[in-house]
Formats: sequence, structure tokens, C-alpha cells
Amino acid sequence: MSDSDAHEADADLERLRGDASRPVTISVIAESAGVSIPTVSKVINRRAGVSADTRARVEAAIDQYGYRRPTSKARSRLMELVFPELASVWAVEIIRGVEQVARANQVRVLVSQFGLHDSESPGWLDEVPSHRPGCVIRVAQLSAAEREQLQTRGIPFVVFDPTAELPAGVPFVGATNWTGGQSAISHLVALGHHRIAMISGPESILFCRARLAGYRSALETARLPYDPDLVAHTQYLTREDGHAAARILLSRTPRPTAIFASNDLQALGVYQAAREAGLRIPDDLSVVGFDDLPIAAWADPPLTTVHQPLTEMAAAATEMALDLGRGIPATRTGLELATTLVVRDSTAPPLR
Repeated sequence: MSDSDAHEADADLERLRGDASRPVTISVIAESAGVSIPTVSKVINRRAGVSADTRARVEAAIDQYGYRRPTSKARSRLMELVFPELASVWAVEIIRGVEQVARANQVRVLVSQFGLHDSESPGWLDEVPSHRPGCVIRVAQLSAAEREQLQTRGIPFVVFDPTAELPAGVPFVGATNWTGGQSAISHLVALGHHRIAMISGPESILFCRARLAGYRSALETARLPYDPDLVAHTQYLTREDGHAAARILLSRTPRPTAIFASNDLQALGVYQAAREAGLRIPDDLSVVGFDDLPIAAWADPPLTTVHQPLTEMAAAATEMALDLGRGIPATRTGLELATTLVVRDSTAPPLR
């Protein structure tokens, strides 16, 4: 750097330091040191991947600005809730449970969206040092790379309703999906249904496999044969995919007298397919969903469904995450809350 460049840099530094309206953030440090924000976060959190010269330059800027490194006490007033997507009512129920516990503990909640398919690339974790959460709840899944980065930064985390198997010791909160699937089919069998179809989600998703396993177990208990032609796997857990799958299942001969859907949105797709086929619910076709979202009670007829206590699950995950953020070890690494069947008007004995 030439003398004139050095003088100009010093002048810029003095200008930035003298701007009282501009808070001392890592973006200010990054600008003054001529590096990226992720590089500053690496230095602040004492992580590898920064050359000695760059680290010294960032440290010098930190000292010159009087930047205060985040402390665990400062981080404890904020937690981050990360979703793979925020488009469904399902997310609202989770946010409600998190907010209830966070408010009682006077902790702010930062809600963000970051898709699972992006989890190996730079994203929300690069912004973590700028808002300094005391803990993180990651909905659906937390990749190995994300877990390593959070552990390196000393930020505790909890996985909510994991979609894949987690290594031993990773804290999570889920639901009894197998039991829920079994209770749905047992209810239909008790009504007299023998030809029961199921719309399952992607086979890669853990809770979809568990609900399907519960379906198969209930059939076996009732001494009913498992027919793979009565099981449809969808790519997404949406009304549209439920509708497409139901149209295929309802074309089978003989037609199923009941359909169990992996979630309430799929079940609403079954309603649409039944209407298109001229079938009445529950007279011609019984339907059972899973989740018990508010829309289940609003459906016509109101939907029989497996209640997944999403709000309570979210509250439990929040309490676990906050305890970990305070240095209190979890009494249980994994917690599964019970599901219960809610019987409404979409199920009835089959017509003889």
C-alpha cells in the first residue's frame, strides 16, 4: 500500500469512527479491514480459514473501533428458528409454540427460512455472528456441516421434527408418528373397512416412513393383507400431490373404501378427487388425515385426523434449546410427544 493509500484508508477509518449514527457492527469492521463479513465472523469466533495477515488486520480494526465481542449473556436474549419453508399453516403452529415460551422467558425470536437443499452452501449460518443467537431450533433437519459449525461457535441447537435419522446425542423433539398411523388404521378397521389405501409422502422422510409402518402394523394386527397397489408415494406433502395420488387410488378395482393421508393437506386433495369422482364423504369414502391443523375442522365434512401436538412440540423444543443456551444439560436428548386420533365426520362404516 502506498503512503497516499494509507493516508486515505486512515481518513476513511476516522470518518467511520466519527459517524455516531453508524453502530459498530461486523459489517463496519469488514469494510474498514477490506474483507468479507464471513471472514470477520471467523476471526471473532476464532475459527480457522483466515490467513495470519488478514486476521491481524481484522483484529486491528476491532481494537480501533472498540468493537465488543458477543458474550454468552448477550446471546441469551435471542434465539433463532430456521424453517426449510414458511408457506404452510404447519409453520404457523410451530411459531406459536416457540413464541409462547420465548415470551415467557423474555427472549426474542428470529424466524428465518433456508431450504434443506441449500444447507451445504453459504447461507443463514454466515449471518449467525451478526445477530448472536443464544440457541437455534432447526425445523426438519440439520446437516452435518451445520451441526459442526454451530458446535464450533458454541451455539446449542435442537432439531424439530427431524426428517432423517440423527446421530446419537443430537437433541430433537418429534411426535409418535408410528402410533399415529396405527391409530388411524385401527379406527377404520373398527368401522368395518377392509380395503384401506394410504397416501404416503417421500420415502426419504423419516416421519412418512414411520406413519406408513404404523399403517402396515395395523393391517397386520387386523389380519388384513398389505397391498402395495393401495399405497401411493408422493413427491411433496401438498394438496395437489394428494389429489393426484387419490385419483390413481380411486381408479383401482375394487375401489378402496377408505384413504389414510400422511397429512391434512393431502387429505384435502382426497376430498377434491372424491368430489370429481362423484363420491360422497363419508358415505362412499372415509378419509383420515394427519396433523390436525385448523383447516381439518373447517373442512366439509370436518376431517377425522391424527392430532400432532405441533404447538406443544415447539414449546418443548424451545424450553430444551433455552436450557442448553444457559448451559443446562438436557435431561433427555430426544423427546417424542404423543399423537391422538380426533374423530370427526369424514369417517363412517362402509356401505354394504
